[in-house]
Amino acid sequence: MNQLARYGSLQDKRVFITGGGSGIGEELVAAFVAQGAIVAFVDIAREASQALCDRLAAAGLRAPLFRYCDITDIPALQKVMSGLAAEIGDFDVLVNNAANDQRHQTDEVTLDYWNERIAINQRPMFFTCQSVLPGMKRKGSGSIINISSISWHIKGAGYPVYATAKAAVVGLTRGLAREVGAHGIRVNTVTPGWVMTQRQIDLWVDEAAEAEIKKSQCLPDKLMPAHIASMVLFLAADDGAMCTAQEFIVDAGWV
Repeated sequence: MNQLARYGSLQDKRVFITGGGSGIGEELVAAFVAQGAIVAFVDIAREASQALCDRLAAAGLRAPLFRYCDITDIPALQKVMSGLAAEIGDFDVLVNNAANDQRHQTDEVTLDYWNERIAINQRPMFFTCQSVLPGMKRKGSGSIINISSISWHIKGAGYPVYATAKAAVVGLTRGLAREVGAHGIRVNTVTPGWVMTQRQIDLWVDEAAEAEIKKSQCLPDKLMPAHIASMVLFLAADDGAMCTAQEFIVDAGWV
């Protein structure tokens, strides 16, 4: 992908990303760093996250700040976020990216499993938003981008708790957008299609999946993490100044 946009308004902006160590999150971290932003991210994958930081620094870019954090531990997540804000300044951009699409069947879901899935895929989004809002209000501006999934749009089976959590992202986005818009804070959802991360390729992209992708997408090319990052960058930048409370679907025309 060549000739992509350069967003001057992202220079030196403070950006916080959840799940930034691999997959879509890794691409998001790299994309914001390339735009000149000051990036901080959390993940539970220590080695991959540190390798990302080292790789970006070796390329002559400003290394992102990585902090190990299990986002299901909300007090720990809040502590990390407040510590980073104290170190680099209040955040201008929040990207709620972290998620886990582990497969499961409805009749197998226990209360404990439900709570665990929600604790990963839904609960942290609210509390990261809560954590950045005071700083954004002080600035009088900010952009929050919540990552959903087309899974619930396409009525995908095999992950009902995940689909529930990802549908709830849109509700959180729209409710918060109304609440914080008067402070100049924008809140949007980016909804990816089937993105070819290494995890997806390793676990689920077999011959049948390839056929489904070919049949369902309008565009023939594979959907890659960089395609999602391009939409997120636009919404984070001043170019997306009047976009809020919306869901932006990036799925090559599947939905």
